[in-house]
Amino acid sequence: MPALLTRPVPAAAFDTLSRQGLPPLLARLFAARGVAARAQLDYDFSRLLPPSQLKNAEAMAVRLADAIASRAPILVVADYDADGATACALAVKGLTALGARVDFLVPNRFEYGYGLTPEIVALAAQRAPKLILTVDNGMSSAPGVEAARERGIEVLITDHHLPADTLPAALIVNPNQAGCTFPSKSLAGVGVMFYVLIALRTELRRRGAFAQQPAPNLAAYLDIVALGTVADVVKLDDNNRILVEQGLQRIRQGKACAGVAALFTAAGRTAARATAFDLGFMIGPRLNAAGRLDDMSVGIHCLLATDPRQAQAYAAQLDALNRERRHIEAGMQTEALAHLADFTPEDRATLTLYRDDWHQGVVGIVASRLKERYHRPVMVFAPSDAGEVKGSGRSIPGFHLRDAVDWVDKHHPGLILKFGGHAMAAGLTLTEAGVATFTAAFEAVGQAWLTAAQLTRTLETDGSLPTADLHLATAELLGESVWGQGFPAPAFVDRFSVVSQRVVGEKHLKLQLAREGAVFEAMLFNQNAPLPQEIEAVYQLNVNEWRGARLVQLFVDYWQEG
Repeated sequence: MPALLTRPVPAAAFDTLSRQGLPPLLARLFAARGVAARAQLDYDFSRLLPPSQLKNAEAMAVRLADAIASRAPILVVADYDADGATACALAVKGLTALGARVDFLVPNRFEYGYGLTPEIVALAAQRAPKLILTVDNGMSSAPGVEAARERGIEVLITDHHLPADTLPAALIVNPNQAGCTFPSKSLAGVGVMFYVLIALRTELRRRGAFAQQPAPNLAAYLDIVALGTVADVVKLDDNNRILVEQGLQRIRQGKACAGVAALFTAAGRTAARATAFDLGFMIGPRLNAAGRLDDMSVGIHCLLATDPRQAQAYAAQLDALNRERRHIEAGMQTEALAHLADFTPEDRATLTLYRDDWHQGVVGIVASRLKERYHRPVMVFAPSDAGEVKGSGRSIPGFHLRDAVDWVDKHHPGLILKFGGHAMAAGLTLTEAGVATFTAAFEAVGQAWLTAAQLTRTLETDGSLPTADLHLATAELLGESVWGQGFPAPAFVDRFSVVSQRVVGEKHLKLQLAREGAVFEAMLFNQNAPLPQEIEAVYQLNVNEWRGARLVQLFVDYWQEG
């Protein structure tokens, strides 16, 4: 049973926000999330951190401007997730608008794996680029950069992942590289590429490129930047919230690109009321499905489409792939839970699972689901090629997953063929014969690094919400703000009577909950067992639209008998 904790509200921040005109509820919520002044909630584009603070952004702008001037062909090499796809589409759109000759290549994860490998360089060389620009990858691609150099191809790297021990011999823009003082370390790959484009436009303006024509409006691409930022689950710090809010405003105003608009339609969401939830849980998974099951070029072509009908066709493909992904995931999760039927959490600090019939494109999602269920760092492996297995992991607060994998690698040389990642997620490749050794070594790290307190799941809430505030206007007010990773959506905890309950969609409960004489519609997802008459519930407010009516609805995240 998780421990329920109420987020502390710093009194000084609450008082300041209240004096600056925020309603008490919002002042309380924002103060609890580290907002000390209302200026932090000003998401005007002018408040974006300047590119001059991002190490090598201006130097890369000079190199790209030179390539544009000489008409040198540029090839963008992308990662195969939603961040990589959006970063690739942004690079192609932005560089083209700024006068570049540009094409893209995205590796098929099942054939080539991750990053700028020598094999990808050989494939890229067939298109005869003078310059390769990586997006959302490259920090662990020293062999690939060397292979490109031997072919006379220069490589520029834009990435946000943590550096490997050996850096590639290339010009790198990454807020997480040594010596970069950029205040926001949480830029997604698409955010890094956006900053490079801003710096490039400034450099081209300095060279007089826009004397006869207006400079491109890079803000037109913020819908794509917002999608990649939210979908990659990076921390929504002050700077990232500006990028996301500006992108959402464009989507709500009907200014989204044809591909993003088509994805909203395919997901059955209303773009005019777009939220970060839509990007993270409805649009992002459809884009990610292409890279997980097929070829992410489908997703990139969707984002690059200018004809709405063509965009809708790509979005329909992505929607079908997402349905297939959900089916595969459900089967793998059922098998994983059956394997863990006798699992006693107190006996293990980590979980590692492998089956020779699992799909490598879905292991990350299954790892995430198991991490949420058991509150343990999880690694899930599936077969790859030639006796190799590929794994994806998800972690819990206080356990740096990439560092843990690095520890295993250093203490068991040769066991891990390659790996990468960050604090909360990592990927790696082993031989099938090495899974048992890795399982034991990973558990040893968990036992050594994790405390009992860290292994106890906690649910942070914002405390009780007065019944007088539990209405549609509050739900709409909260829906106007940007919430996400590191800036969580408000969740409240209160006691309710269960007035009625029925199963819908075979595995969800539709509820009516009563409190202080008022009755509220509610949903509890992924549970169909009946609830007791009285419960204590952790819940979020949602606006439910049904037959033209808009009503407040509670999403129950957790409950216990009250």
